[in-house]
Amino acid sequence: MSEHKKLTELEATAICGNDISSSCLYVSALAIAYAGQYAFVALLIVAAVLFLFRKIYGEVVGALPLNGGAYNVLLNTTSKRNAAMAACLTILSYMATAVISAAEAMHYLHTLWAGFNINLGTLGLLGLFLALTILGISESAKVAVAIFLTHLVSLTVLVGTVIWFLFTHDLSTLSLNFSAPIPGGSLVTALFFGFSAAMLGISGFESSANFVEEQAPGVFAKTLRNMWIVVSFFNPVIAFLAIAALPIIQVEEHAETVLSYLGTVAGGQWLGTLISVDAVAVLSGAVLTSFVGVSGLMKRMALDRILPQFFLKENARQSNYVILITFFLLCTSVLFITNGDIKPLAGVYTISFLSVMALFAIGNFLLKSKRPNLPRPVYAGILTVTVALIGVLVALYGNVQLNPKFLIVFLQYFLPSMAIVYIMLNRASILELILVAAKSFADKYPGVSRFSRLQVQKATRELHQQEFVFFTKGDNVSNLNKVMAYVVENEFTNRLKIVTLLREGETYSQELVKDIEVLDRAYEEIRIDFVAMPGHFGPELIDRLSAEWKVPKNFMFIGSPGDRFPYQISELGGVRLII
Repeated sequence: MSEHKKLTELEATAICGNDISSSCLYVSALAIAYAGQYAFVALLIVAAVLFLFRKIYGEVVGALPLNGGAYNVLLNTTSKRNAAMAACLTILSYMATAVISAAEAMHYLHTLWAGFNINLGTLGLLGLFLALTILGISESAKVAVAIFLTHLVSLTVLVGTVIWFLFTHDLSTLSLNFSAPIPGGSLVTALFFGFSAAMLGISGFESSANFVEEQAPGVFAKTLRNMWIVVSFFNPVIAFLAIAALPIIQVEEHAETVLSYLGTVAGGQWLGTLISVDAVAVLSGAVLTSFVGVSGLMKRMALDRILPQFFLKENARQSNYVILITFFLLCTSVLFITNGDIKPLAGVYTISFLSVMALFAIGNFLLKSKRPNLPRPVYAGILTVTVALIGVLVALYGNVQLNPKFLIVFLQYFLPSMAIVYIMLNRASILELILVAAKSFADKYPGVSRFSRLQVQKATRELHQQEFVFFTKGDNVSNLNKVMAYVVENEFTNRLKIVTLLREGETYSQELVKDIEVLDRAYEEIRIDFVAMPGHFGPELIDRLSAEWKVPKNFMFIGSPGDRFPYQISELGGVRLII
């Protein structure tokens, strides 16, 4: 199997940047609706919060450079159940992003082609990017780069044209807008709701963390920087230019296509058409981001047995086509259920992505407390993480205040998805209940009952026969007990190898053997095998033992390494930290 071609800085930035930079098309009007003439201030506050999250994401992903984002950090610092909650929120966010972006792109296209069918176009666009991602991430990246660069050029032309327009016209509109009453009656209220609404402008910032393993070394931190620069410049500047060139009432009237309207006013029909075409392209790019991001996340979940193993099937181009097709079908079902009305999905989108960012900040706190010695290229201070978390929670509260019904809509999507994941996490207990039920029917339906029992017993046996491995340096019984408790709580298995590696001439402690014997008796449901072997812990040993023992690397555990550990966690191929 050929090795994946790693994404360059431009390619990775384009894939996640199309999502976050597409916010320029709607966030200005959204912020102006709630903060009026001070919308640019609200957007600058958003940029400040995002600056803090650059360090938060940089620290977490630098320490744990594996696909999965918030799911990954919670998996390595808490339990699978907490990680699964973050994963469900992220998947919902991607699903909403894909459908909303595709539908919005088709709305812009409808302004250029009045006879165009929006729903069929949305379905076709989702299908197009399904095909592209199945072809492989490198091919998808080429499309993303073309879209991203065109978008930046279009926005730059728009900003330059509007500035020239203001220099050649009087500034009476700007003066009139700033003399208008402040929305909400006070500047604080206006900025609070404006900031809350404008936080939608940074949705997609988390995407890069979900495909970090596909990026070349050092690229991830650069994608965070590049995304921050784009939204921190264009979002506030465009909001201010809109207030300077257009009466606020006109911004509200053209809220869905305010940038194309601004371009038409400042530069003529050609610029309005250019922005509309650009909007179709970059919103389409946001759909691509969703497919790429969700593929990385769901693959990681399947590797950890939170999702079924058939999701791991790959084609010749190493794309997880089952995941991609499943995601496409989910998006299609949502499109038909809502009949193209994207307002219900907006609630899911808002709450999901803000919750994911909050969980990422919480994950950063957990990383500091539970993995303090884990090497990391960036360190976000406690104050930085606290202020960033408060900022996201304020935005979350503000959005619920603005649209209380969004919370209900969100729960209608979130609760069923969590129910499915929790069934997967508790399927061993469910199979045991089914087995008990089958036995209770033994007298009435002996043939059916026997067949049912055999099938359930086979499924249970297959579920538990997967062996897990923990590498120890001679941990005390307390740490080993934590390992056992974690395995019992989070994994389906009845077999665990505890491995200690010996240098030449070194022997293992008899105390370690006694501790393992005690734990073997205490945890009767798990058979513990102790293996002492010569070797040096590292990627080569992990590769060899994974192949020899038929144990996937993500079913191998270690304690948190210190700052002298010679390898990146990503070099170990998914080995997990559990104590």
